[in-house]
This record gives sequence, structure tokens and C-alpha cells, in this order.
Amino acid sequence: MNKKLGELICLAVSAGIAMALVLLLTSERFSPLILAPIGGSAVYLFALTDSDESQPRAMFGGHLGSTVIRILCFWLFGDAIWISVIAVVAAMAFMMITRTIHPPAGANPLIMAHHHAGIFSLVQPVGVGVITLILVAILWSRVRPVKQYTNKWW
Repeated sequence: MNKKLGELICLAVSAGIAMALVLLLTSERFSPLILAPIGGSAVYLFALTDSDESQPRAMFGGHLGSTVIRILCFWLFGDAIWISVIAVVAAMAFMMITRTIHPPAGANPLIMAHHHAGIFSLVQPVGVGVITLILVAILWSRVRPVKQYTNKWW
């Protein structure tokens, strides 16, 4: 088998395992829509393993930061469309300032607004989803070292 095809199959299997675990650990209480940004994160984590956007700092900071921002915006200002716009822009600014840019996390404020997510969504499904993806990526890269994850923790 072609080496590139073998690597692609390996990465697809690892991403599939990671997403299946995320959905198994979170989907009973949450709509799969709320996990859509985690699906985008899987693409970064398994296909763009070496990028800064795939590293744990960006994964945690981007997802958790953008979720906190949306929750705060909701608590302070309510649930209007313009609040969602402000939350997305604030999340982007937060990620740029803290060097935690993770593009899929930019969707968190919109999805969290749609689901009226509360503070506990930081733990479940967001925290559980991010931790699960990172742990599978670390373990898989040790078992099948196509690309070593992680390059840097901080």
C-alpha cells in the first residue's frame, strides 16, 4: 500500500475513534450540534498535528475561553443576535491576545447561544470533548507514530 494512503487511513481511524469517544461520553445529554466545533478540532488535531492551532494550549484556551465569553455575554446582556456577534468578536480577540487561536472554537459562542448553555457546559460537553480528543491524539501518536503529538504544551 502507498505510504501516504496508509498514513491517511491511520489518521482517519484515529480521528474516528476520538470522535466516537467524544460522542459516547457527551451525546446522551447534548445535541450533536453543540459538539460541531469539536469535529472541527478533530480535523486540526489529526490532519494538522504540527500547527500551533492544534496544540493543547490552543485547544483548551480557544474552546474554554470562547465558551466563557458567550456565557458572560448572555448573563450580562441577554440573548439578542447582536450579543452573539459581540461574543464571537470578543472570543476572536481573546484567542489572539492569549495566543490560543483555534478556529473551530470561534463557533462556540453561536452554538452555545443557540442551546442556552450554562456554566457547566465548560465541563460537559466542552471540557470532556477537548480532553478526549487530546488524550486520543497523544495515545495514538505513541502507538502509531505517524506524527508525534504534542509539539508543545504551553
